[in-house]
Amino acid sequence: MIRVGLGFDSHRFAPERPLVLGGVHIDHAPGLAGHSDADAVLHAIIDSVLGAIAAGDIGEHFPDADPMWLNADSAHMLLQVMRIAADRGYKATNCDVTVIAETPKLSRHKPAMRTRIAQLLGVGTDAVSVKAKTNEGMGWIGRGEGLAAMAVVTLTTE
Repeated sequence: MIRVGLGFDSHRFAPERPLVLGGVHIDHAPGLAGHSDADAVLHAIIDSVLGAIAAGDIGEHFPDADPMWLNADSAHMLLQVMRIAADRGYKATNCDVTVIAETPKLSRHKPAMRTRIAQLLGVGTDAVSVKAKTNEGMGWIGRGEGLAAMAVVTLTTE
């Protein structure tokens, strides 16, 4: 059986935080505001995996009212979600991510992001795509207030 999930996440910039995207620390100020490490890319992937297995959303599994998840590493959260998928008989086969941001420029970081996402999903880097787009100066993203990420993950039964 094949399952497909779609995920989306967005965060506003926060100057006092480090920027983490796709499990990779990016030298750029500011970072992103959030209860956990605010990795919008991994949050979108988490929601896509949860959607594919019809298991709710990131807020149900990692509520921002729970101090346990304060400054949590989103990579650990994704690994927990992958265990849930595996317990239901699913494994990842493909992941496609799009980051929408005016800044930072991500081209030099995309290979590291692909590698880290592949590790977390248990697939080869040839099964992970990371794309970066601007919002052409429009809206809150265009004004540089934050960024957004979308992800599609394909799961198959083991």
